[in-house]
Amino acid sequence: MYTRLITTLKNIALIIIALLFSCNETGKGQQNSSGTKQVRERISINNDWYFYKYPDEETPDTLIYDTRPSITEVNDNKPADAKPTKAVAQTSDVFVLKPWILPTGNDFIKDPAKRYDIPNGNPGENFPFVKKEFNDSSWQKIDLPHDWAIQGPFMQGWEAKVGGGMGRLPSPGVAWYRKKINIPESDIGKTIFLDIDGAMSYAMVWCNGHIVGGWPYGYSSWRVELTSYLKPGQENQLAIRLDNPNYSSRWYPGGGIYRNVWLVKTNPVHIAHWGTFVRTPQVTKDSALVAIEANVENDSNETISLQVSTEIYLKQGNKKIASINGKAVQLKPNQTLKYLDSVVIKNPKLWGPPPTQTPNLYIAKTYVKKDGKIIDNYETPFGIRSVEFIAKEGMLINGEKVFIKGVNQHHDLGPLGAAFNERAAQRQLETLRETGVNAIRMAHNPPATELLELTDSMGFVVIDELFDMWERKKNPHDFHLIFNDWYEQDLRAWVRRDRNHPSVVLWSTGNEVGEQYTGHAGAAVAAKVNKIVRQEDPTRLTMASMNYAKPDMPFSAEMDIINLNYQGEGIRNAPEYAHLKGINTPPLYPAFHEKFPTKVIISSENAATFSSRGSYTFPVTKGISSPLAEALGGIEKLGIVSDYNLYSADFGSSPDKVFASIDKHPYVAGGFVWSGWDYLGEPTPYYLSRSSYYGIIDLAGFKKDRFYLYQSRWRPDYPMAHILPHWNWPDRMGKVTLVHVFTSGDEAELFLNGKSLGRKKKEKYQYRLRWNDVKYQPGELRVIAYKHNKKWAEDIVKTSGEAYKLNAKVDRDTIIANGTDIVFIEVQVEDKQGNFVPDANPEIEFQLEGKGILVATANGDPTNMVSFNSKKREAFNGKILTIVKATGSGEIKVTIKSKGMEPDAVQLHAN
Repeated sequence: MYTRLITTLKNIALIIIALLFSCNETGKGQQNSSGTKQVRERISINNDWYFYKYPDEETPDTLIYDTRPSITEVNDNKPADAKPTKAVAQTSDVFVLKPWILPTGNDFIKDPAKRYDIPNGNPGENFPFVKKEFNDSSWQKIDLPHDWAIQGPFMQGWEAKVGGGMGRLPSPGVAWYRKKINIPESDIGKTIFLDIDGAMSYAMVWCNGHIVGGWPYGYSSWRVELTSYLKPGQENQLAIRLDNPNYSSRWYPGGGIYRNVWLVKTNPVHIAHWGTFVRTPQVTKDSALVAIEANVENDSNETISLQVSTEIYLKQGNKKIASINGKAVQLKPNQTLKYLDSVVIKNPKLWGPPPTQTPNLYIAKTYVKKDGKIIDNYETPFGIRSVEFIAKEGMLINGEKVFIKGVNQHHDLGPLGAAFNERAAQRQLETLRETGVNAIRMAHNPPATELLELTDSMGFVVIDELFDMWERKKNPHDFHLIFNDWYEQDLRAWVRRDRNHPSVVLWSTGNEVGEQYTGHAGAAVAAKVNKIVRQEDPTRLTMASMNYAKPDMPFSAEMDIINLNYQGEGIRNAPEYAHLKGINTPPLYPAFHEKFPTKVIISSENAATFSSRGSYTFPVTKGISSPLAEALGGIEKLGIVSDYNLYSADFGSSPDKVFASIDKHPYVAGGFVWSGWDYLGEPTPYYLSRSSYYGIIDLAGFKKDRFYLYQSRWRPDYPMAHILPHWNWPDRMGKVTLVHVFTSGDEAELFLNGKSLGRKKKEKYQYRLRWNDVKYQPGELRVIAYKHNKKWAEDIVKTSGEAYKLNAKVDRDTIIANGTDIVFIEVQVEDKQGNFVPDANPEIEFQLEGKGILVATANGDPTNMVSFNSKKREAFNGKILTIVKATGSGEIKVTIKSKGMEPDAVQLHAN
C-alpha cells in the first residue's frame, strides 16, 4: 500500500502482529458461500451508541478541525443559479486539529511527497468525552444511521437561525457519539478498521483516548485504522465528534452519522479498502472479457509469498461461472501489490436497464493465499455490460440505444431525513420506475452505497456526482473551505468506492461550479479533477454540469460529455421570462452540438417546475410555460403553487417546453428532471416554507399531477389517461374551469355528466390536451383516450360528498423485526360512497398497539411545520402518510382516526 507514516506505538504493534501472524494466518470466522473459511469480518456496529449534542446556549468544546470565516452577511434565499463568489481568505492562531486529520487521506494522495506526517501529541486526550471512564449514561441512546435534526422543531420566520434553504431544521451544531466495542483476544494479530459510510460533517475519531483520524466532507465514505489503539480482551471506547456548520448547504444536509458504520477485521496481508476493480472491456452477446484488478496490502514487517485467485459467480443462484487461478507473487512489508488478471466468460448474462434489458449481476470472489491457505477473501459484485456515448446516437448499452428518462434526486428521505433506510430508498425508486424513469443523477453528492446496490439490482442508469462547489463558494461555510486540502482524497475515494457498480455510467465532478465564470483558471481546475477521476477509472467519461459555461468558453472544452443545466431549452429567454434578472441564455443545444460534434449532449437538469400536490389556482396561463407570479400560478400567503404544472423557477421551464426542445434536437441523449421527489430545504419559490416544490412526487411519496404527464411521455406503450384538476369547486359554479388531460394516447374525448365536450388530438410538439372553456358544474368528468383510432384508456373524476371516512392502504402487511425495515401506510379521505375527497384537510391521529413504533407522519405540504414525529397531523388535499417500524416479533395494529369520521385500521405482522 502507499507508505504510511505511523507513530512509534504503531510500529511496535506491527512487530507483535507479525510474530503472531505466522501462527494464526487463517483467522476465525464463518464458512462463506463457497465453503472456504471466512477470514475477513465486516461487522455492523450501528446499534447502541450514546449521543450528545451541545445545546444552542452551551459553548462547544475547542476541539475544532479548523477555523471558519466569520459570517458578515446571510442570504440563503438566493436564486439557485446565483453566481458563486471567491473564497474569503482567513488567518487564525487558534489551535486546530486539522494536522491530525489530514493523514487519514494519505492512501488517496498519489504523490508520496504530498502526503501528511502525523504530528506529535494527542489532542483531546484529557477531554472527558474521549475517555473510557466518562459516564455517558445520561446521553441519548440511539442506533445508526441517525439524523439528529429530523425530528425538529422547524424554525419559522424570516429571521430563523436555520432558514428555508437548509430546511428550517436544527442540523447545524456540534455533537458527539460514543460506543464501547469488545475486541476478543482471538483478534490479536488482526488488522482492524473502522469504516464510516457517511457522517455530516468534519468528523474526528478517538479510540481509547487517542486521536485516530477523521474526514471533513460529509458525503464521503472513509476508513481509519484502529489496530494500534485497541486492547484485545477488553472493552474499548470509540468517541466521534461532528461539527456541522450553518450556512453550509443549499438544501437540507442532515446532521449526524447518517449512514452505516462497520468494524472490519482482516489479516495483516489483505485486499485494500475498495481494493478491487472489475472491468468488462470487451462484451458481446457471445462472450465477455472480464479483467480483475486486486490491490493487496502487507501491514506486516516481513516479505510474504502469496497467491491471488478469483472465482466468478452468477449472483442469482450463486452459480460458479469461471476461475482465475493466479500466480505466486511476493509482497514486501508496508507495500501494496496491484494484481491484474482476466478471464473470458462465454454467453454472458448482460446487465442493462429494463424494460428491454435485464440487470443481471455477477460476483467476483477474490482470495489471497499463503502456503495454500486462505488469508483473505473479498467479494465484488459487478455487471457485464458495454456502455458507449456516440454524439449522433446518444447512450448505447450493450449496443442498444437507451434514451435517458432521468430525474435528479437529493439524499434525504423526506420525513426520515438524511438517515439512510434501504426500504425507503427502494420505495422512491419503485415509484420512479412506475413513472417510466430509467436514470438517476445523484444531486449533488455520492449516495449511500446501498442505494447504488439498489440501482444495480433494479437496472437504473446513474450519473454519480461528487461536489456542488470547488474553490468558489455558494455559501460562506460550504465545502469550498476544504476543497484545496481534500479534493484529491475525496475524488479517489469516491471513484474507488463506486467504480464496480454497473449502474454507474458517468462521473460528474461538479454541479454549476463557480469556476465556469473564471475562464482558463476555472478550466484548469476542471482539468485537474477530471484527470484524477480518469486515473482511477479509465472506463467511464467525466464531466461537470454547466448552467453558465457557453460553447466557446474554455471550461466547456474540458468536458467529455456536455452536461447542460437548463441551457438546452434556454434560460429566461422566452417572452414570458424576458423581464426577469439573472442568467439569460438562448436555447443552446445547436451551438454546443456545432462546437463539439463528437460529444454527447445530456440535459443534466431541466424543467424545475413548481407544484403543490392537488392545489390549483385560477386563472391559468395560456402559454405552455410561465414563471410563477402571485396573480398567475401561486398564492404566497398559503404557500401553494398550482398543480397544472405550467409554472417554473425563473431559470426553468415547464415539462412541455422541455419535451419539445429535446424532440427538436434528436442528438440530445435525454435528460434529468429537477426533481424526482420533493426534498427538504431549498423551498423556492416560498422561502418561509421548509421543503421544495420541484418534485414529480411530493415529500410523503404521493404523486402530483405532473407524475402522469411524465408517465404519458416516458411510457408510450402503457395505456393511461389522467384528468386534472379535481372536480370539487362549489365557489366556481358556472365559471370557466380549465380541464387538462395527460395521456399516452394520441387523442381523447372529454365528457361532463355524460355530455361530450369535444374530441381533441395532440399536434406535433404537444404533450397535453386542454379544454379551455369548460364551465364548472358538479358531477362527473370522464375522458376516453384513443390511440390509432382505437380506445386506449380512460379516467374519471367525480365531485365528492362531505368527508365521511378514512381509507388506509399499506405497502406490505408483513415487516421484518430487524430494527431497520419499515412499512408505509397511505391514508386518503373519502365520502360515504367511497369517493376521494381532494379538498379535505382534517386533523388525523395515528395510534399503534403491539410490537412497533410510529416512526414519522407526513402529508406532502411544504408549508407544514408540524414535527415529523408527531402522531397527529392535518391531511393535505385529502392524503396523509405514516411510517411504522417493528420493535419485535408479533402483531401490530395501527388505527387511524379523525373527529366525526369513520376510522380505519391496518393489521401488520412482524417476523
